[in-house]
Amino acid sequence: MNLPVHDFALFLGAALLLNLTPGPDMLFVAGTGAARGRRAGVLAALGVGAGCVFHTLLAALGLTALLAASELAFSAVKWAGAAYLVWTGVQMLRARPALSTAAAVPRSGSPFWQGALTNALNPKVALFFLAFLPQFIAPGAPDQALALLALGTLFNLGGTAVNLVVAFAASGLAAGFAARGGAGRTGTWLQRAAGALFIGLGVKLALSSR
Repeated sequence: MNLPVHDFALFLGAALLLNLTPGPDMLFVAGTGAARGRRAGVLAALGVGAGCVFHTLLAALGLTALLAASELAFSAVKWAGAAYLVWTGVQMLRARPALSTAAAVPRSGSPFWQGALTNALNPKVALFFLAFLPQFIAPGAPDQALALLALGTLFNLGGTAVNLVVAFAASGLAAGFAARGGAGRTGTWLQRAAGALFIGLGVKLALSSR
C-alpha cells in the first residue's frame, strides 16, 4: 500500500532538526537523568515519547482537529496541562538532595508518567502535530489517517532516540561528577532549572489563547 506522503526527505530533515532543538522535554530528561540516574532519565525519555504517541493517535483519528475547532475543549485541556506543568515544576524545585550520588529524588512519582502527562496535557503539542504532519500528506488522498500515523511514528521515534541519548549523556556526566564529589550540586541545579522552566511554561500555557 502506497501512503499519500510527499517530500519525504524534507520531512525527515525537518523532523531531525526539530527533535535536536533543545526544549522543555529535553531539559526535563536531562534534569531527571542527572538528578535521579540513568534509569530515571530513560523512563522520562520514554514517557515523553508516550505523550507524543498519544498526540499522533489523536491526529490520525481526527480528534486534534476537533480540539483546534472547539474553544471549550481547547480551554479544558489547556488548564489541565498548565496545572500539571506548574505542579511538576514545584515538585522539582522542592526536591531534596539525596545522600547517594543521585542528586535529588523528587517525591512526585514516576518520571515516565511525568513525561507522558506533560506532553499529553499540552494542547500546543496537539496543534503542532496537526500543523506539521499534514504538510507532507497529499490533500484529498485516501489513507490520510494511516499517513499521519506513519509520519507521527517516525517523528516520535527520532525524538525518543534523541532524548535517550540526552538521558545517557546527562546521567553519565553526573556519574563523572560523582567521582569528584560534584554530582549532587550539578544534578540538583539542573533539576531546579527544569522545574523553574516547567512552572514558566505552565503559566505561559494558562495565559495563551491558541
